[in-house]
Amino acid sequence: MPFSSADLAAIGLTLRLAGTTMALLLVLCTPLAWWLAHTPSRWRGPVSALVALPLVLPPTVIGFYLLVTLGPHGPIGQFTQGLGLGTLPFTFWGLVAGSLIYSLPFAVQPLQHAFESIGQRPLEAAATLGAGPLDRFFTVALPLARPGFITAAILSFAHTVGEFGVVLMLGGNIPGVTRVVSVQIYDHVEALEYTQAHWLAGGMVVFSFLVLLGLNLTRRRASMVS
Repeated sequence: MPFSSADLAAIGLTLRLAGTTMALLLVLCTPLAWWLAHTPSRWRGPVSALVALPLVLPPTVIGFYLLVTLGPHGPIGQFTQGLGLGTLPFTFWGLVAGSLIYSLPFAVQPLQHAFESIGQRPLEAAATLGAGPLDRFFTVALPLARPGFITAAILSFAHTVGEFGVVLMLGGNIPGVTRVVSVQIYDHVEALEYTQAHWLAGGMVVFSFLVLLGLNLTRRRASMVS
């Protein structure tokens, strides 16, 4: 069998982390992307830059500051301890918190572009028919932005699967708790277990190719429909 029990545990944990992160990002980023697509506020530029920051920051920098913020002496860490929840670093939900920050632009930007591409005419037409703001959003904007949601879901899932620096800084290397595929590959290489590393790394290459292929097909179909 090409994968050991430790490999399978890492794969399962990675898929669980990526699925949880993707679902939370789609929920949390939709109102933010809508606001960025339509607001005339002067805060749009700084907020857009803040959202895109994980694209240029080294993952270890993000992981370090999250470790400090979520740790026992950080503001969020002290808050969670006050609630009796302990601290998030070196737990699965700590990885989720880091993944939400790390993959944020991969969800917000496709959604923002999808909302911007809708334009005002469909929303204005719905308004003339008596549709309120929420009705226009759920019955007009969301269906028309469907390709953006698909792109955001695929990109945020795939980007989370490929994490290394953030999860290693924030979660360490705890088997069955925080050891994801990227960390498992690193462990195999450190132990000179190149055959096992090849199987996992090759799987990541195939997965990445399929993600890009799926994105291209999605965009092609969307352009044909439009």
